[in-house]
Amino acid sequence: MGESMADGIRARRLALGIKQSKLAADAGMTVGELSRLERGFVHPSASQYSVLARSLATTPATLRKGQKEYLARAIPGEGYTTVPVFETVVHARQAEPPENRWKVLDLFCGCGGLSYGFEESGHFAVTAGIDLLPDRIETFKTNHPHAVSIVGDIRDFPAERLSELALQPDVVIGGPPCQGFSSIRPYRTLTEGDPRNSLPEEFVVLVGAIRPKWFIFENVVGLLTHGGGEAFAALLHGFGDAGYSVDWRVINMALLGLPQARERLIVVGSADGQPFPWPTVTHAHEHRSMAGRGAKRLHVEPLFASALTPAVTVMDAIGDLPPIPAGGSADCYRDDVEPSAYVAQLRRGASRLTLHESTDHSEKMLAIIRQAGTNRSALPPGMTTSGFSSCYSRLEADKPSVTLTVNFVHPASNRCIHPYQDRALTPREGARLQSFPDDFQFKGTRAQVVKQIGNAVPPLLGRALAERLVRVLGQKVPERSLLSEGLHTGRVSVGQPDTKVEHNRRRVSA
Repeated sequence: MGESMADGIRARRLALGIKQSKLAADAGMTVGELSRLERGFVHPSASQYSVLARSLATTPATLRKGQKEYLARAIPGEGYTTVPVFETVVHARQAEPPENRWKVLDLFCGCGGLSYGFEESGHFAVTAGIDLLPDRIETFKTNHPHAVSIVGDIRDFPAERLSELALQPDVVIGGPPCQGFSSIRPYRTLTEGDPRNSLPEEFVVLVGAIRPKWFIFENVVGLLTHGGGEAFAALLHGFGDAGYSVDWRVINMALLGLPQARERLIVVGSADGQPFPWPTVTHAHEHRSMAGRGAKRLHVEPLFASALTPAVTVMDAIGDLPPIPAGGSADCYRDDVEPSAYVAQLRRGASRLTLHESTDHSEKMLAIIRQAGTNRSALPPGMTTSGFSSCYSRLEADKPSVTLTVNFVHPASNRCIHPYQDRALTPREGARLQSFPDDFQFKGTRAQVVKQIGNAVPPLLGRALAERLVRVLGQKVPERSLLSEGLHTGRVSVGQPDTKVEHNRRRVSA
């Protein structure tokens, strides 16, 4: 068997068809210990390399070389690989923010959907964003010219420095990943950079340290019931202990005009105790909330629903895009279809279509797609052997789509087959369902762009929240801070583009 450049521990184990539990047992370690070695969280000792190499039919030197090359090429947090970032990269802003806008810092910014909506409202300037993944920041940087864009681990980046780069922000926003949020320690025991902190706790710590006028925290609805509800209660207490009055809602974004029944938890906090004027329902959409009846949900009474605009549907969002086969692409809009009001807002006069490229499905997948209905049970018995009920199924043309996932170009992951065409959605169709305008520039490989779109907070939600927030902030020109004055006079430096900052103060360890 030839040696591959990428033959690290996991790659070689999979190539040999060895289960993780079997290799762990042979090496005298737990599955958890082996998993941390494979992912690059910790590096094997010489004795561990020896025993692993013996089980993987190679030499310790070859296995060590393969693991080193694999981790060097891996993208932090992408797919299986979760190796830590060892240095931070700070990209300077491309233009100074307008002086008559409130300043926004975007934590866990991803490609910047939430903050893009804030800037599109016309009242806010996004002055900084930070995320772990370089491709996300490349997209964020391209679409946020007023922002310092930071690639790095938020747990290692000082709050004081973040505030400085963001020009002392008026608003902090973000949607931290909630995996592993099991700690319910009180806020007074949380400290910056504490390795025990979960990412939502880091958000609390940073808000408490930066002291913005307002913050907006976005997350999955499941956080409400995580740990029997204790985790969410602890989060709210943490914000309260940090000096903020908080309120929250569960929002199904189809009610605000998104062509997607995407439900999210929004927590808003005010430093001076002002109540937040939540968005009102603009579109009629019947749905069952994952939050249950007792939750604080954005909703409208059935009696008044008939007066609302009908929900934006899948075909309202993508009907102007030309038909293409699996593996096909197109770069021109249809000229025989009048764009819907929703599409007209997103096209913004664009003449060239981008990202309308379909996955080249296998013959087996195409056979499944041709017989797909609105759920997996519509397929003939035995055609698929596993998967959720929503897998291998078509979107309904006259309704909002289901929640988009990061694998919406692959029908095995969720309901993402085109209503009429025998293929999964294209990246452009996914971007439309997420309310990204057609001139928003995504950067990275096709696989990275699909993940950016699927993981993003829809800009439409950001704009809706921004337009409500400005009602309590006011439209007056904010006072310019001394830090902002320093930027204009050259007294304060925010670094040069692509400046590298040492970021090895804390390694992730087992």
